[in-house]
Amino acid sequence: MVAGIRVGTGYDVHRLVEGRPLVLGGVVIQHELGLDGHSDGDALLHAVMDALLGAAGLEDIGHHFPPGDERFRNASSLRLLATVRSLVEEAGWNVVNVDSTVVAERPKLAPYLPLMKGAIAEVLGISEREVGIKATTNEGLGFAGRHEGIAAMAVALLVRREEQNLEG
Repeated sequence: MVAGIRVGTGYDVHRLVEGRPLVLGGVVIQHELGLDGHSDGDALLHAVMDALLGAAGLEDIGHHFPPGDERFRNASSLRLLATVRSLVEEAGWNVVNVDSTVVAERPKLAPYLPLMKGAIAEVLGISEREVGIKATTNEGLGFAGRHEGIAAMAVALLVRREEQNLEG
């Protein structure tokens, strides 16, 4: 039934700065720069969270985790993702899958993708097969191409809880 399926999209970008760890997909990545942000700055998880919240018809992450709220200063985005999963489930939805793209000139992210997939899958209660993550560059163009920041886009598919239970 179409009414029991929802799709949401998310986008996030953070500036690269000195003195912060680079965290993407809940994984600390070896790099000389990290992402600026009130929490850990994990642009990938922020995009995934907004995709999930949007699909469930809920407010965005800025509403749930305001950047001025000290409770979320340097917070792990994996912890925030767990809260988002709870909100989505309380609204009557289950996560089917998420797919995402990270745009970064460097570092090379391919070695970290399996760890990211595992971390996201574990928090969302889905299999790693239901988590897609691609990494690409901006071919030297724009802020990402100049290595000033990292962007991420995500899409999420939700199914109404009752209907998922009926199907198996």
